[in-house]
Amino acid sequence: MINRKSKREIQQMQDAADILVATHKEIAKRIKPGVTTLELDAFVETFLEKHGATPEQKGYNGYPYAICASVNDEICHGFPNDEPLKDGDIVTIDMVVNLNGGLADSAWTYAVGNVDEKGQKLIEVTKEALYRGIAQAKHGHRLGDIGHAIQTYAEGEGFSVVRDFTGHGIGPTIHEDPHVPHYGLPNKGIRLKEGMVITIEPMLNEGDWHSKMDDNGWTARTVDKGRSVQFEHQIVITKDEPIILTEQDK
Repeated sequence: MINRKSKREIQQMQDAADILVATHKEIAKRIKPGVTTLELDAFVETFLEKHGATPEQKGYNGYPYAICASVNDEICHGFPNDEPLKDGDIVTIDMVVNLNGGLADSAWTYAVGNVDEKGQKLIEVTKEALYRGIAQAKHGHRLGDIGHAIQTYAEGEGFSVVRDFTGHGIGPTIHEDPHVPHYGLPNKGIRLKEGMVITIEPMLNEGDWHSKMDDNGWTARTVDKGRSVQFEHQIVITKDEPIILTEQDK
């Protein structure tokens, strides 16, 4: 069942998103060679607590951390660890913030030091693919319009689109209907309606799009050790342009 959100619910999400955005901006200042993702996880816990918020995914189905930190060939749900980030690494930080019951979800990929040309292109193309998907997220359009815009652009730039993980509805729980694939055909799938709140979060790989799971049961990584990048925004469907709750450059 797809729940359309009230103005009050959307404002709660926006309040949480404001804190999430501030958290990402602080993380960006801290990403550098030598920093560990466990240190970033501890920072996020403290930062959210200072702002009266909590990390919603900590404890979600047993997940033990405040953030997901996916490095290089990790596609998503990477566990923070004590291995220092190296110059040239690519790391995605994904988190969900809960503020008084309002949820905000956004992932952002960061270059650690000097990333090679192909890695930089993968980052840039994934971010552009996200915004091309968002441009299709309008009242009356269909989910396939979002996926098609992302897939055709990404594959045209020489990268593959992960199929095993999708965007989703959100609020009052992390994952709700509908699933939002980042591939597909135009004018197919559920029709988008005003008041729906969804995430769009394309994951693009250098090589094969298939994934495999680590023994921890959470972390997905590429099958060919190629690098993977993800960008995610949470958006509100309106009768006009979509509202990006988690936009960092308002």
